[in-house]
Amino acid sequence: MANTSQKHKNFVAEPMGDKAVTELAGVGEVLGDRLAKAGFDQACVVLGQFLILKRNQELFKEWMKDTCSANSKQAMDCWQCLDDWCGEFL
Repeated sequence: MANTSQKHKNFVAEPMGDKAVTELAGVGEVLGDRLAKAGFDQACVVLGQFLILKRNQELFKEWMKDTCSANSKQAMDCWQCLDDWCGEFL
């Protein structure tokens, strides 16, 4: 996690709880609103989709692009955040 943001480090440092979707690395207010409108209003719901996609980087990035119009960096940051969180807590 040497090249990760403070937001990423904060997310991975503690259990999921009821974190807002905007607490995920790569997800700001705009993407958070788009995800919420698509039914993904909490980080745990996005985690569920991440797990359904079997933690596959390419599938998850495509899903992010299709669901909330995330760019490649945003989708990658979110994938890495969830993947690192799973490494800590699952």
